[in-house]
Amino acid sequence: MISGLAWRKSFPVRIPVEYTIQPRPTRPTDPAMPHSHPIGIFDSGIGGLSVAAKVRELLPADDILYVADSRHAPYGDKSDAFILERMNTVTDFLLGQGTKAVVVACNTATTSAIAQLRASWSVPIIGVEPGVKPAVLATRSGVVGVLATPRTLQTHSFSALAARFSSTVSIAVQPCPDLVGQIEALRFDDDRTLALLNRYIAPLLEKGADTIVLGCTHYNYLADRIAQVAGPGVQIVSTESAVAREVVRRLACERLLAESGKTGDEAFYTSGELAVFARQIDCLWGPGKAVYSL
Repeated sequence: MISGLAWRKSFPVRIPVEYTIQPRPTRPTDPAMPHSHPIGIFDSGIGGLSVAAKVRELLPADDILYVADSRHAPYGDKSDAFILERMNTVTDFLLGQGTKAVVVACNTATTSAIAQLRASWSVPIIGVEPGVKPAVLATRSGVVGVLATPRTLQTHSFSALAARFSSTVSIAVQPCPDLVGQIEALRFDDDRTLALLNRYIAPLLEKGADTIVLGCTHYNYLADRIAQVAGPGVQIVSTESAVAREVVRRLACERLLAESGKTGDEAFYTSGELAVFARQIDCLWGPGKAVYSL
Protein backbone atom coordinates (compact mmCIF):
# COMPACT_ATOMS: atom_id res chain seq x y z
CA MET A 1 0.00 0.00 0.00
CA ILE A 2 1.28 3.45 -0.86
CA SER A 3 0.58 5.63 2.14
CA GLY A 4 2.33 8.18 4.31
CA LEU A 5 -0.01 7.61 7.21
CA ALA A 6 1.77 4.88 9.13
CA TRP A 7 2.04 7.29 12.08
CA ARG A 8 -1.75 7.39 12.29
CA LYS A 9 -2.14 3.69 13.12
CA SER A 10 -0.97 3.94 16.72
CA PHE A 11 -2.61 7.27 17.52
CA PRO A 12 -4.78 7.08 20.64
CA VAL A 13 -7.71 9.48 20.58
CA ARG A 14 -7.01 11.87 23.43
CA ILE A 15 -9.81 14.16 24.53
CA PRO A 16 -8.43 17.13 26.49
CA VAL A 17 -10.05 17.98 29.80
CA GLU A 18 -9.52 21.65 29.13
CA TYR A 19 -7.92 23.83 26.54
CA THR A 20 -5.97 27.06 26.51
CA ILE A 21 -7.47 30.26 25.16
CA GLN A 22 -4.74 32.80 24.67
CA PRO A 23 -4.57 36.15 22.92
CA ARG A 24 -3.17 35.93 19.43
CA PRO A 25 0.62 36.09 19.80
CA THR A 26 2.70 38.73 18.09
CA ARG A 27 5.41 37.20 15.94
CA PRO A 28 8.28 39.62 15.32
CA THR A 29 10.32 38.71 12.28
CA ASP A 30 13.63 40.04 11.05
CA PRO A 31 13.44 41.21 7.41
CA ALA A 32 17.18 40.62 7.15
CA MET A 33 16.73 36.94 8.08
CA PRO A 34 13.82 35.63 6.01
CA HIS A 35 15.01 32.04 6.43
CA SER A 36 14.03 32.31 10.12
CA HIS A 37 10.43 33.17 9.29
CA PRO A 38 7.70 30.53 9.73
CA ILE A 39 6.02 28.40 7.08
CA GLY A 40 2.29 29.03 6.72
CA ILE A 41 -0.02 26.07 6.05
CA PHE A 42 -3.80 26.18 5.73
CA ASP A 43 -6.80 24.05 4.93
CA SER A 44 -10.55 24.33 5.32
CA GLY A 45 -10.15 22.25 8.48
CA ILE A 46 -7.88 19.59 9.96
CA GLY A 47 -7.04 17.63 6.80
CA GLY A 48 -3.98 19.76 6.13
CA LEU A 49 -2.48 18.69 9.45
CA SER A 50 -1.43 15.50 7.66
CA VAL A 51 0.63 17.66 5.30
CA ALA A 52 1.95 19.79 8.17
CA ALA A 53 3.11 16.64 9.97
CA LYS A 54 5.18 15.61 6.94
CA VAL A 55 6.62 19.12 6.62
CA ARG A 56 7.59 18.94 10.28
CA GLU A 57 9.35 15.59 9.73
CA LEU A 58 11.44 16.98 6.88
CA LEU A 59 12.02 20.45 8.35
CA PRO A 60 12.48 20.05 12.11
CA ALA A 61 14.05 23.49 12.53
CA ASP A 62 11.31 25.52 10.85
CA ASP A 63 8.44 27.17 12.68
CA ILE A 64 4.97 26.34 11.34
CA LEU A 65 1.79 28.40 11.49
CA TYR A 66 -1.30 26.32 10.72
CA VAL A 67 -4.73 27.76 9.96
CA ALA A 68 -7.90 25.68 9.90
CA ASP A 69 -10.67 27.72 8.28
CA SER A 70 -13.16 25.54 10.12
CA ARG A 71 -15.97 28.06 10.22
CA HIS A 72 -16.24 27.68 6.44
CA ALA A 73 -15.50 23.95 6.15
CA PRO A 74 -15.85 22.07 3.99
CA TYR A 75 -14.68 23.97 0.91
CA GLY A 76 -15.93 21.05 -1.17
CA ASP A 77 -19.44 22.47 -1.48
CA LYS A 78 -18.48 26.13 -1.97
CA SER A 79 -18.12 28.21 -5.14
CA ASP A 80 -14.75 29.10 -6.67
CA ALA A 81 -15.35 32.77 -5.84
CA PHE A 82 -16.02 32.02 -2.18
CA ILE A 83 -13.01 29.71 -1.93
CA LEU A 84 -10.73 32.34 -3.48
CA GLU A 85 -12.04 34.94 -1.03
CA ARG A 86 -11.21 32.68 1.90
CA MET A 87 -7.81 31.79 0.43
CA ASN A 88 -6.93 35.47 0.11
CA THR A 89 -8.13 36.20 3.64
CA VAL A 90 -6.13 33.40 5.21
CA THR A 91 -3.03 34.11 3.09
CA ASP A 92 -3.20 37.78 4.06
CA PHE A 93 -3.25 36.73 7.72
CA LEU A 94 -0.33 34.33 7.30
CA LEU A 95 1.80 36.88 5.47
CA GLY A 96 0.92 39.41 8.14
CA GLN A 97 2.52 36.97 10.58
CA GLY A 98 5.69 37.01 8.50
CA THR A 99 5.48 33.63 6.82
CA LYS A 100 8.11 32.95 4.15
CA ALA A 101 5.94 30.52 2.16
CA VAL A 102 2.32 29.37 2.08
CA VAL A 103 1.18 25.78 1.65
CA VAL A 104 -2.39 25.36 0.43
CA ALA A 105 -2.96 21.95 2.04
CA CYS A 106 -6.37 21.48 0.44
CA ASN A 107 -7.12 19.78 -2.87
CA THR A 108 -10.33 21.74 -3.42
CA ALA A 109 -8.66 25.10 -2.82
CA THR A 110 -5.67 24.18 -4.98
CA THR A 111 -7.72 22.98 -7.94
CA SER A 112 -10.21 25.85 -7.62
CA ALA A 113 -8.07 28.94 -7.30
CA ILE A 114 -4.35 28.52 -6.59
CA ALA A 115 -3.43 30.19 -9.91
CA GLN A 116 -5.24 33.36 -8.84
CA LEU A 117 -3.60 33.21 -5.42
CA ARG A 118 -0.13 32.94 -6.94
CA ALA A 119 -0.89 35.91 -9.18
CA SER A 120 -1.66 38.02 -6.11
CA TRP A 121 1.30 37.18 -3.87
CA SER A 122 5.05 36.97 -4.48
CA VAL A 123 6.02 34.39 -1.84
CA PRO A 124 6.34 30.69 -2.75
CA ILE A 125 2.85 29.13 -2.74
CA ILE A 126 2.73 25.35 -2.82
CA GLY A 127 -0.49 23.47 -3.46
CA VAL A 128 -1.71 19.89 -3.37
CA GLU A 129 -3.58 18.06 -6.09
CA PRO A 130 -4.85 14.47 -6.33
CA GLY A 131 -2.02 12.02 -7.01
CA VAL A 132 -3.29 10.83 -10.37
CA LYS A 133 0.17 10.62 -11.95
CA PRO A 134 1.69 8.20 -9.39
CA ALA A 135 -1.54 6.19 -9.45
CA VAL A 136 -1.32 5.84 -13.23
CA LEU A 137 2.23 4.55 -12.86
CA ALA A 138 1.14 2.09 -10.16
CA THR A 139 -2.01 0.59 -11.69
CA ARG A 140 -1.93 -2.88 -13.18
CA SER A 141 -5.58 -3.13 -14.17
CA GLY A 142 -5.55 0.18 -16.05
CA VAL A 143 -8.29 1.62 -13.84
CA VAL A 144 -7.53 4.35 -11.30
CA GLY A 145 -10.16 5.39 -8.76
CA VAL A 146 -10.29 8.87 -7.24
CA LEU A 147 -12.05 9.76 -3.99
CA ALA A 148 -12.53 13.52 -3.67
CA THR A 149 -14.96 16.26 -2.71
CA PRO A 150 -17.63 17.13 -5.28
CA ARG A 151 -16.09 20.55 -5.89
CA THR A 152 -12.60 19.18 -6.60
CA LEU A 153 -14.00 16.81 -9.22
CA GLN A 154 -15.93 19.65 -10.88
CA THR A 155 -12.96 21.98 -11.33
CA HIS A 156 -11.30 22.66 -14.66
CA SER A 157 -7.94 21.95 -13.04
CA PHE A 158 -8.91 18.40 -12.06
CA SER A 159 -10.52 17.78 -15.45
CA ALA A 160 -7.30 18.85 -17.15
CA LEU A 161 -5.27 16.63 -14.82
CA ALA A 162 -7.43 13.59 -15.55
CA ALA A 163 -7.41 14.31 -19.29
CA ARG A 164 -3.61 14.12 -19.37
CA PHE A 165 -3.79 10.42 -18.56
CA SER A 166 -7.17 9.36 -19.93
CA SER A 167 -5.65 8.00 -23.14
CA THR A 168 -3.62 5.39 -21.23
CA VAL A 169 -5.86 4.48 -18.27
CA SER A 170 -9.48 4.75 -17.21
CA ILE A 171 -10.02 7.22 -14.36
CA ALA A 172 -13.11 6.52 -12.25
CA VAL A 173 -14.14 9.36 -9.94
CA GLN A 174 -16.24 9.15 -6.81
CA PRO A 175 -17.49 12.27 -4.99
CA CYS A 176 -17.59 11.84 -1.22
CA PRO A 177 -19.77 14.67 0.14
CA ASP A 178 -20.09 13.41 3.71
CA LEU A 179 -16.62 12.20 4.66
CA VAL A 180 -15.08 15.54 5.67
CA GLY A 181 -17.70 16.09 8.36
CA GLN A 182 -16.97 12.68 9.86
CA ILE A 183 -13.25 13.39 9.94
CA GLU A 184 -13.70 16.87 11.40
CA ALA A 185 -15.69 15.20 14.19
CA LEU A 186 -12.82 12.70 14.71
CA ARG A 187 -15.17 9.83 13.89
CA PHE A 188 -12.55 7.73 12.16
CA ASP A 189 -13.88 4.36 13.24
CA ASP A 190 -17.61 4.67 13.80
CA ASP A 191 -20.28 2.75 11.91
CA ARG A 192 -21.40 5.67 9.74
CA THR A 193 -17.86 6.33 8.54
CA LEU A 194 -17.42 2.67 7.63
CA ALA A 195 -20.79 2.65 5.83
CA LEU A 196 -19.80 5.75 3.83
CA LEU A 197 -16.48 4.18 2.85
CA ASN A 198 -18.21 1.04 1.66
CA ARG A 199 -20.68 3.12 -0.34
CA TYR A 200 -18.00 5.24 -1.99
CA ILE A 201 -15.39 2.54 -2.63
CA ALA A 202 -17.69 -0.18 -3.99
CA PRO A 203 -18.39 1.58 -7.34
CA LEU A 204 -14.65 2.01 -7.94
CA LEU A 205 -13.98 -1.67 -7.30
CA GLU A 206 -16.87 -2.63 -9.57
CA LYS A 207 -15.17 -0.66 -12.36
CA GLY A 208 -11.93 -2.60 -11.81
CA ALA A 209 -9.86 -0.01 -9.94
CA ASP A 210 -6.75 -1.48 -8.35
CA THR A 211 -5.39 1.91 -7.29
CA ILE A 212 -7.33 4.54 -5.32
CA VAL A 213 -6.23 8.16 -5.03
CA LEU A 214 -7.06 10.08 -1.86
CA GLY A 215 -8.09 13.37 -3.45
CA CYS A 216 -8.67 15.26 -0.20
CA THR A 217 -6.14 15.77 2.58
CA HIS A 218 -8.81 14.92 5.14
CA TYR A 219 -8.99 11.41 3.73
CA ASN A 220 -5.39 10.74 4.78
CA TYR A 221 -6.74 10.07 8.27
CA LEU A 222 -8.86 7.25 6.85
CA ALA A 223 -6.11 5.70 4.72
CA ASP A 224 -5.95 2.54 6.80
CA ARG A 225 -9.73 2.14 6.82
CA ILE A 226 -9.93 2.76 3.08
CA ALA A 227 -7.26 0.12 2.50
CA GLN A 228 -9.20 -2.36 4.63
CA VAL A 229 -12.43 -1.76 2.73
CA ALA A 230 -10.73 -1.83 -0.68
CA GLY A 231 -8.86 -5.04 0.04
CA PRO A 232 -5.25 -6.22 -0.20
CA GLY A 233 -5.07 -6.01 -3.99
CA VAL A 234 -5.70 -2.25 -4.07
CA GLN A 235 -3.01 0.39 -3.62
CA ILE A 236 -3.82 3.65 -1.83
CA VAL A 237 -2.11 6.78 -3.11
CA SER A 238 -1.81 9.93 -1.02
CA THR A 239 0.35 12.99 -1.64
CA GLU A 240 1.28 14.53 1.70
CA SER A 241 4.88 13.27 1.52
CA ALA A 242 5.31 14.57 -2.03
CA VAL A 243 3.94 17.98 -1.03
CA ALA A 244 6.34 18.16 1.92
CA ARG A 245 9.27 17.35 -0.38
CA GLU A 246 8.15 20.13 -2.73
CA VAL A 247 8.10 22.57 0.20
CA VAL A 248 11.70 21.62 0.99
CA ARG A 249 12.70 22.01 -2.67
CA ARG A 250 11.10 25.43 -3.05
CA LEU A 251 12.54 26.78 0.18
CA ALA A 252 15.98 25.46 -0.76
CA CYS A 253 15.78 27.14 -4.17
CA GLU A 254 14.88 30.44 -2.50
CA ARG A 255 17.53 29.96 0.24
CA LEU A 256 14.78 30.10 2.85
CA LEU A 257 15.49 26.91 4.81
CA ALA A 258 15.87 27.52 8.54
CA GLU A 259 19.29 27.06 10.05
CA SER A 260 19.78 23.66 11.63
CA GLY A 261 20.46 23.31 15.32
CA LYS A 262 17.15 24.56 16.66
CA THR A 263 13.77 22.94 17.18
CA GLY A 264 10.90 24.50 15.29
CA ASP A 265 7.67 25.46 17.02
CA GLU A 266 4.06 25.35 15.87
CA ALA A 267 1.09 27.66 16.34
CA PHE A 268 -2.47 26.65 15.46
CA TYR A 269 -5.27 29.01 14.45
CA THR A 270 -8.91 28.47 13.59
CA SER A 271 -11.86 30.48 12.36
CA GLY A 272 -14.13 27.98 14.13
CA GLU A 273 -14.82 26.96 17.71
CA LEU A 274 -11.69 26.91 19.87
CA ALA A 275 -12.85 24.03 22.08
CA VAL A 276 -13.48 21.83 19.04
CA PHE A 277 -10.16 22.78 17.45
CA ALA A 278 -8.27 22.12 20.70
CA ARG A 279 -9.72 18.60 20.79
CA GLN A 280 -8.69 18.04 17.17
CA ILE A 281 -5.14 19.28 17.72
CA ASP A 282 -4.80 17.23 20.89
CA CYS A 283 -5.86 14.10 19.03
CA LEU A 284 -3.95 14.57 15.77
CA TRP A 285 -0.84 16.53 16.77
CA GLY A 286 -0.36 15.99 20.50
CA PRO A 287 -1.38 17.44 23.85
CA GLY A 288 -0.36 20.75 25.32
CA LYS A 289 -0.60 22.94 22.24
CA ALA A 290 -2.27 26.34 22.53
CA VAL A 291 -4.89 27.28 19.95
CA TYR A 292 -5.83 30.75 18.78
CA SER A 293 -8.72 32.45 17.04
CA LEU A 294 -8.10 33.63 13.50
